[in-house]
Amino acid sequence: MDYIEKYKYWVTNEFFDADTKKELEAIKDNEEEIKSRFYKDLTFGTAGLRGIIGAGTNRMNRYTVALATQGLADTILGKEGNAKDRGVAIAYDVRHFSREFADIAARVLAANGIKVYLFDDIRPTPLLSYTIRKLNTISGIVITASHNPKDYNGYKVYWEEGSQILDDIATEILSNINKIKDFSDIKLISLEEGLENGLVEYIGKEIDEQYIEDVVNSSLRDDVDKNISVVYSPLNGTGNKLVRRVLKERGFTNVFVVPEQENPDPDFKTVGYPNPEDVKAFEYSERYGKERNADILLATDPDCDRVACMVKDKRGEFVPLNGNQIGSLLVNYILSSRHGSGTIPQNAAIVKSIVTGDLSKAIAEKYNVKTIETLTGFKHICGKANEFDRTGEYTFIFGYEESIGYVYDTFVRDKDGVISSMLIVEMAAYYKKQGKTLLDVLEELYNEHGYYLNNLISIVLEGIEGSERIQRIMESFRNNPITEIGDMKLINTIDYLKDETDTPKSDVLKYYFDDGSWYAIRPSGTEPKLKIYIYSKGNDNFLAEKKIKDIEKRVMEKIESVK
Repeated sequence: MDYIEKYKYWVTNEFFDADTKKELEAIKDNEEEIKSRFYKDLTFGTAGLRGIIGAGTNRMNRYTVALATQGLADTILGKEGNAKDRGVAIAYDVRHFSREFADIAARVLAANGIKVYLFDDIRPTPLLSYTIRKLNTISGIVITASHNPKDYNGYKVYWEEGSQILDDIATEILSNINKIKDFSDIKLISLEEGLENGLVEYIGKEIDEQYIEDVVNSSLRDDVDKNISVVYSPLNGTGNKLVRRVLKERGFTNVFVVPEQENPDPDFKTVGYPNPEDVKAFEYSERYGKERNADILLATDPDCDRVACMVKDKRGEFVPLNGNQIGSLLVNYILSSRHGSGTIPQNAAIVKSIVTGDLSKAIAEKYNVKTIETLTGFKHICGKANEFDRTGEYTFIFGYEESIGYVYDTFVRDKDGVISSMLIVEMAAYYKKQGKTLLDVLEELYNEHGYYLNNLISIVLEGIEGSERIQRIMESFRNNPITEIGDMKLINTIDYLKDETDTPKSDVLKYYFDDGSWYAIRPSGTEPKLKIYIYSKGNDNFLAEKKIKDIEKRVMEKIESVK
């Protein structure tokens, strides 16, 4: 069916509810909107589903969620052993329809005879990963769109190790989705029936308590200044209770929450775009931080798997740290602390993405710790932790990527804003006791290892035309790379789509220059964006900054030449 036929099918079929039909009737004279909603099906990939909330095959709604869940159910039912009895854990965040989508998923799974463990309220995404491991479920689902704008929601699937599914399981689920010929073929019972027959069970505070205990026990030092002043914002998301609880358990008493951003708000009215990677998300925190004389500002994204921070400098102004800087500081803090206590395993490894900076690699080398690179995404980073469990080749210590996602230890197999918040505060408090800020420590690392600077450029190119232009840009770089920028000469190119590497195939291009600088370019897997990652290495800050600007200028000129 073409998009008009699909639209008419949804409007006229008795299967679809009255509200859905009403929403679609309202756009009957808007062909562009009809096309946007029905020109394709919302794609199920290794990130699950993510899209704008609304009626249509290319939108997040109860029907697309039910369809994906039936595909997951059929995949579980096809597994040998007691997979269906092990069950599926389901969590959800504060977004519009998150609870409803979680309930729909539970109802579909239960209708297929699969046990469901459903959280009784909003929870951070990392707690879902923890729960899968704790309850030994076969799978897990979290309803979230992470840091996307308010109009979005999403559906992420995890497997038994507690990490997001990789291509093998995603392909099985997609294959089973494609076998479903009609929405009416999806099995569905009421939530009440699922609860009555024991197939649906609510998860309460007991898992929270176990998780909090494990997080607190993963702390590294207690010789810290516990009077450090911290302003925290959950950005109206799921992090509020657990982050505050963990910091309290660690003895940090000067923790203040931004009042306007404390409670859940699916419209994110105080922040708009709830992404703490964007310094604009700290507007309220900065104001409140000055009132409270804060040493650091922390913010977690709505599902609390990512965390960013700002640090007060000597002028009393708050300076943002990017994901590479926070990650490098954490690698240094973790490894120096464990070196001091003699607890670094012989085969220790940190794992980072291929578009994450190299300062942490230099730090890890100092402590004889291996750095392993993976494709972007924690499904790959924690996929390495799963691999280490099987092979014993390495011991996973820490994983991170430049987009403010970090995880320490192995009891969670996804990026974790709760663990990371605790470690950032503990780290800042440790150095404060020595009379240093995190900015001071970062400068020390630059002086020791070289100035590693970076810049990320995201170009939004929406719709079909945008998607096609992104592919033209990638082909232009692939076929005609920039070979020289100033004094920097290209010495190596990696095409992760075509070259033989240790990572799965992916549409990423990476260009290395002879001075240690490099850049990478890739389409986003979850948003209509082209991302350019620029990294420089210099003997001083001025030279490193200049190289960043030179690379950016040449790369953007090439991108703008592709129409």
